[in-house]
Order: sequence, then structure tokens, then C-alpha cells
Amino acid sequence: MDTILVVNAGSSSVKFQIFSVEGEGILRRQIKGQIDGIASRPRLRASGANGETLAERAYPIEAVANVPAAMEIAGSWLRDELRIHPIAVGHRVVHGGPDFDRPVSIDHGVVARLERFVNLAPLHQPHNLAPIRSILAGFPSLPQVACFDTAFHRTHSAVADHYAIPHRLHAEGVRRYGFHGLSYEYVAKALPRVAPDIANRRVIVAHLGSGASMCALNEGRSVESTMGFTALDGLPMGTRPGQLDPGVVLYLISEKGMSASNVQDFLYRDCGLKGLSGVSNDMRELEASDDAKAKLAIDYFVYRICLNAGMLAAALQGLDAFVFTAGIGENSATIRARVVEQLGWLGVSLDHAGNSRNSRLISRSESRIPVYVVPTDEELMIAQHTLSLLMKQPSGNSRQERAS
Repeated sequence: MDTILVVNAGSSSVKFQIFSVEGEGILRRQIKGQIDGIASRPRLRASGANGETLAERAYPIEAVANVPAAMEIAGSWLRDELRIHPIAVGHRVVHGGPDFDRPVSIDHGVVARLERFVNLAPLHQPHNLAPIRSILAGFPSLPQVACFDTAFHRTHSAVADHYAIPHRLHAEGVRRYGFHGLSYEYVAKALPRVAPDIANRRVIVAHLGSGASMCALNEGRSVESTMGFTALDGLPMGTRPGQLDPGVVLYLISEKGMSASNVQDFLYRDCGLKGLSGVSNDMRELEASDDAKAKLAIDYFVYRICLNAGMLAAALQGLDAFVFTAGIGENSATIRARVVEQLGWLGVSLDHAGNSRNSRLISRSESRIPVYVVPTDEELMIAQHTLSLLMKQPSGNSRQERAS
């Protein structure tokens, strides 16, 4: 059985999924797993297609000190115990910069180009690249494909793409990219099946999770996003502030004596819901807390979502539907209800019973703007891109060396 391995690597975890390739390009998820607690409390967890437990193992810290070590353990488990030898590996890479507007086959030259964007996505990019390097070193003939969170937004107009700065900086790549593109691409492709009446119309999609952003779709294409040059912009997130006056950064440097690296670490790790609440970066914990600052953090999150909804509706020159997706968007009925309540001026009316059940359509029949919950599937999107690119390449050694 031909399979594709999808890898999504972070700083303390490596998530992976195995998809089988079944004729006519059909993909079926077979395994979903991750190694988390890297360098702290490492453990491997994996489940099968029907949710059955395939692995639940703990490891000593020294055995899983970094992402390459985690990849080796996951790869050995897949190869040696399950006899799985993928024909290709697809990777989520957060920042493609100005160079990459679509998935690309990986070689050492591509990796070198992607390393230039590490400072633009320090929480993600170095960890996205680590397993790529590991596989290139151990299995150089195994095809790898990079799929970018920025690529889906490259359809933006010049007006949406630019900052009001000298053109030479834009030419260097200082521009508004947008992120979570794999999620938005999946939702855009799912809408013709989920809600055909609005699939090609003006839709706002809210990707609400630990990382959060919103995207304006028209005819299934991204026309505007709340995120820009880096994944710090737009909505408040678990540990990132979202929209911030650049003067705050200047203040931290000039008045607080913080270095650029200190500011970067502060903005990526100590702000957002965590910084505002002083309680947690996890929305579930904030919703369960009686702390006044936790309530403020939730209020701020909802307020900013609704402000940005107005901005995106203006970019679209109207609105035909609103979609929630990602961890908070798919699972928090409370956040959805509060957002819909504040968007009542648009003619949105919530079906409270449907919302409580996490129904696909959560607006009332008389609502002028329908509201949907569409679970995202970035891993499937990566697998589809990987298979598509693999099928376009000439046959040769692509299946001679299979590994993970």
C-alpha cells in the first residue's frame, strides 16, 4: 500500500499523519500521532483510522532531546513495527516569503532559501525545517514537499499586499503575507460541499485557535487577511499580542532597554491571552476561571474578532456568510455565541441549540448572514498537495527509497 507521511513540527512536539493512496488520487487517513514533551517529558501517542490506540509510550528526556530525535523515534516506529514506508513526505512550513506561492519539491537549495525567513516566524520556521533536514540527510532520495501557510494569500491585490513604506523594502519581501493559508484553503475547498449556496460568494473565515487570524474569501480566493508580515499581527492569540502600535516596540527598546531578541521573545511568548489574563494562554482555562483579568482577555479576544470582521466585510464590499474553524472556533460554543451576538448589526441571528450541539449551520433560518462551523484539516490539504506534486514528477527513483 502506497502511503504519504505528513509532518507538522513545532518546538516541543512533532505531529504526524499517515494517508494511504487509493486509486484516482484518493487519500484515506490511516494513522494520526505525535511525539510531544520533547526535551521535557517525551511521549509517543498514536491512533488508527477508527480512533483505536496504536501507541502510548513514554521516553527518557535524553532519548528525545530535539526534533530530529523525535523524527527518528516516530520513523523507526512506523518502519519497524508497522512496516510503513511512505512514498513521499509533506511538511507544513509556515513562511514561504516572496519566493514561494505554491507547494514545492524540497532540495538543499529550497531549504537554504527558507532559512532566510526564520526570523519572520521564529516560533515555527526553525522547527518546520528540522525534520526536513533530518530526512534529507538520512533518506536523500525520498521525495519531500513543502506546503506553505503564506501561499494561499498570494492572490491578494497590490493594495492589500503593500505597507506604506518605501518600495525598496517591499521588493526585499517586507509585505503583508497572511498565514493559516492551509486551513483557509481547506475550508474554501470544503464550502462547495458544505454550503454550495455561499461557496463562491463573500465569506469571512475565522481560524480561532492558539494561533488566530481571519480571512476574507471571494469566489474561494483570499482577498484580505488579518495577519501581515509575521504571525504576530491581527487578532490576539494564545501568547502573541496581535495588532500592536509599532511605537510599543520602540518603547520597549528605548525605555525598557530590551534588545531585539528580547522583544521578539516577549512578543511571541509572553503576550496575547497569556499576558492579558496573567492566568493562561488556553481559552478553556480562561472560560473556567473567575479571575477578572481572564474575563478581560476573553472580552478583548471577542472584541477584536468583531472589529476585524468589519474590516474584512469592507474589503469584500459586503458579506454573504461567516465561518468558524480551528480549535476554539470548532469547540467553544461560548466564544461563537459572543461573536455572533456582537455581529448582530450585520443581521446575524444565532441558533442557540444548534450552536450548543456544534452543528454545521449555527444561525437561524431568518438570519440574513448564515454562520457555519467547518472543521479544518490542514494535514489532508498537505497530503493532497504532496500527492499532486508527486504525480506531476517524472517516474524515477521516487519510490526506490522509502522511509520516514
